[in-house]
Parts: sequence; C-alpha cells; structure tokens
Amino acid sequence: MTTDPPPEPPEHPVGAGESAAPAPPGPAGGTRAAFRRWRRTRPFWATVWTALGGFVIFFLPMAPLGKILQVGVGGIAGMAGGVVLMAMALLMLFMPGQRHTAGVIAVIAGVASFPLSNLGGLFAGMVLSVLGGSMAFAWLPEKPAPRRGLPRRGRPADRTGGASGPGGPSVPPVSVRSGSA
Repeated sequence: MTTDPPPEPPEHPVGAGESAAPAPPGPAGGTRAAFRRWRRTRPFWATVWTALGGFVIFFLPMAPLGKILQVGVGGIAGMAGGVVLMAMALLMLFMPGQRHTAGVIAVIAGVASFPLSNLGGLFAGMVLSVLGGSMAFAWLPEKPAPRRGLPRRGRPADRTGGASGPGGPSVPPVSVRSGSA
C-alpha cells in the first residue's frame, strides 16, 4: 500500500497578524474588474430586463400558430414593439444620460404590447419591459467616493457679533423700497 507524500510547506509562511498578498490578477481578472467598473456607470440591469422583454415580444409572433393568439397586424405590431424595446435598451446602455426618456418609452411600449401583441408576449415580455423601464427611470449614477486627505474645514465664525441660529450665522434684514426715491 502506498501513501501520498505529505504536502510541502509554503515558502513564505503567513504569521498570525499577516495576510497573504493576493496573486496579481490575470487577464481575465482585469477584464472582469474593468467590465464591472463600466457596468456601474450605466443602468445595466434595466437594460437587460428591457432587452429581454423586447426579445420576448419580438419573437413570440414568430412562434408556431398554435401558440399565437392573434395573427396578422397584431404580429407586425408585436414585432415593432419588440424592436422599439430593444432600441430603448441599447439607448439606456450606451447613453445613460437619456435613461429617463428611454425608460418612459420602454414602459409605454411594454404596456402597449398587451393589446397589440399576444397579451404582451404572454405577460412575460410586458412585465420584463415595464420592470426594465422603471428601473432605468429610477437609476442614479454612483456618487464619487469621498476624498481622502485634509478634513473639511468648518464655516468661518460669525464676525457680525450677532447670535447664530441652527441654520448658520444670522443675516440682518434688508429693507426693500418702492420705486420712488
């Protein structure tokens, strides 16, 4: 019977208060971190849900006839609604400043798909596009991290000699005269 040799001890043992330095990220780790930084600057998940809803609404009219509830103009309206939703998803992704407009149009197109396209892609496309459009409308960019360095200085002391209230130094009242001098 053979046994495996004991494992070799690490070359640089880690002490109780020390931590091992992480290995430098390879090309995949750097790419993933860069994608994460890029993704956080735009309404990424709103884009995913809106595009998925548009995909469902667009391709459902191309399903076999047994699964389609409405044939003809409804199928064309469904395809047009799906194209609009996928275009709004791209607009949200590549122009985050237009997220409010794209989000509102996505919600309107998603709700309009209910009567126009096989019950809104059998409800799934409608729900996904309304979810994505409302997420895009509500999304806010990340605030920059607080600056590290010198602490913020307070406001200068009240030099008027008056008492200052909770809102800061008091301001003397200003009289406003009528137009005659």
